[in-house]
Amino acid sequence: MHKCHVILERIQRSIPRLERAAAKLGQTEGAGAGSVPGEAGQHGGRAGGAAPPRGTLSRRPRRSGAAGMAGRQRQRLLLENAEQLVLVCGRREPYLRRDGAAGLGVLRAASLVVGLGLAIQQCASYMEIHQAGGGIHFTVEHTRKATEDELFTTLQHRLGRMLRAGSTLVECKSGYGLNLETELKMLRVIERAQKSMDIGISSTYCGAHAVPKGKTATEATDDIINNHLPKLKELKLSGEIHVNNIDVFCEKGVFDLESTRRILQAGKDIGLQINFHGDELHPMKSAELGAELGARAISHLEEVSDEGIVAMARAKCAAVLLPTTAYMLRLKQPQARKMLEEGVIVALGSDFNPNAYCFSMPMVMHLACVNMKMSMNEALAGATINAAYALGKSDTHGSLEVGKQGDLLIINSSRWEHLIYQFGGHEALINYVIVKGKVIYENGRCETTSSY
Repeated sequence: MHKCHVILERIQRSIPRLERAAAKLGQTEGAGAGSVPGEAGQHGGRAGGAAPPRGTLSRRPRRSGAAGMAGRQRQRLLLENAEQLVLVCGRREPYLRRDGAAGLGVLRAASLVVGLGLAIQQCASYMEIHQAGGGIHFTVEHTRKATEDELFTTLQHRLGRMLRAGSTLVECKSGYGLNLETELKMLRVIERAQKSMDIGISSTYCGAHAVPKGKTATEATDDIINNHLPKLKELKLSGEIHVNNIDVFCEKGVFDLESTRRILQAGKDIGLQINFHGDELHPMKSAELGAELGARAISHLEEVSDEGIVAMARAKCAAVLLPTTAYMLRLKQPQARKMLEEGVIVALGSDFNPNAYCFSMPMVMHLACVNMKMSMNEALAGATINAAYALGKSDTHGSLEVGKQGDLLIINSSRWEHLIYQFGGHEALINYVIVKGKVIYENGRCETTSSY
C-alpha cells in the first residue's frame, strides 16, 4: 500500500479521540442517507504496541468487529497513522471567521474511520461582450439547442474532473436557458447527476442570469415570478426536481435592485435559499439587500460597499469570493481582508463557467492567498466549512467531525499546505478522493511521485 502522509478534508467527520469515535460509530451504525454498501474499513487508533505503517488506507468487504476498537460495528473505510489529520473544525462550528481560521484543528499521527451509512478576456469588458450578444447569450443559444443527454454527458465529464481535483460537494446552476423550457431542462440534468453520481450537488435555479433577448428586465422579472417559480414549486412538491437555492445576477444593465428583490423574495417564499450574484461590476447595494432578505450567501462582491460588508457580517451572510473571476476578467480583487476583519464569513468558489474555466479548488485557494492576501488557513476554511455554510450544509459537511459525512482527500505530501502552496500539478498530489467512506478516485501516478 502506498504511503499516505496527509489527509485533507473537504466535507468530513472528525475523530478527536480514536476509541471514543469508534464507540460512537458502533452506536450510530446505519445512520445517514445515500450510503453505498460494499466498502468497509476500521479505525486502528492504537495507544500501544506496534503501530501500523504510516499512512495506511484500508478498504475491505463489510464485516463486524475490529481489533483494537471499542465495540463491534461495521465500517466503510480506515485511514491509519496519517502524519497530519486536518479537521478544520472541532466544536461543530457552522462557519469560521478570522480568529477561528487561525487555529485549524490538526491531529498528528492520527487515524480516521468512516462507518457504514455515516457520513464523516481580450480588451473588451465582460458587459461589452454581453451586450454584443456574446458571453451568456452565446451559451444560451447553444444550451437551448442541446439535448438533455448531451448536457448530461458534458456535466458528467466536468463533475468528474472536479472530483479528481478534490471537490466532493459542488453547486450546480441553471441560468443558460432564460426561458422556462430550457431552465427546467438544465435542472432535470442536474437532478439526474444528483441521483447517478458520487459527488454531492446543491442545485440552484438561476433563471435571472440575464435578460432574454426581446424582453425588458421588468418583463423577464414578471415571467420568472408568474411562470417559472410556480412551475418550479409544483415540480418540487411532486418530487420530480429538487432545487436548493435561487440566484439572480444583480447588475447594472441586467436586473436592478428592485427586480432582484422581487425575484429573490418570490424564491424564498417557495422555500429556496437565497444565494445570488452581487456587486460584481458596479456597486449595486446587493450586500445590503442580501442582508435584509436573509440571504444565505452572496457571490462576487468586487464592488461591495463598506456598509454592505458590515451588514453581511451582522446577518451572518456568507461572502462567496471568486478569485478566478477577478483574475480572468481583470477585475479588482474582492476585499477579502476587510471582510475577514469585519467578521464576515468568507467562502471561496471556482465560479466555473465559460469565462472562468477552472475545475480546481486548490488553484482557487492558491489565487485567494496570492491575490486576495488570505492566509492558507483562511483559504482552507473558505473552501471547506464556509463553502458548506454558504450552501446550508455545514451541519453535515465541511470538516472532519463525528457525525458528519465521511468525505475526504488524501494527498501525497508531508504537509497539508502543499494542496494550496503548489501552483498546479495537483494531479500528482492527490492520492485518493473519498465520498461517504468509499474511495471514488485512486491516483496511480502518486505511487511513484512524492511532493515535499
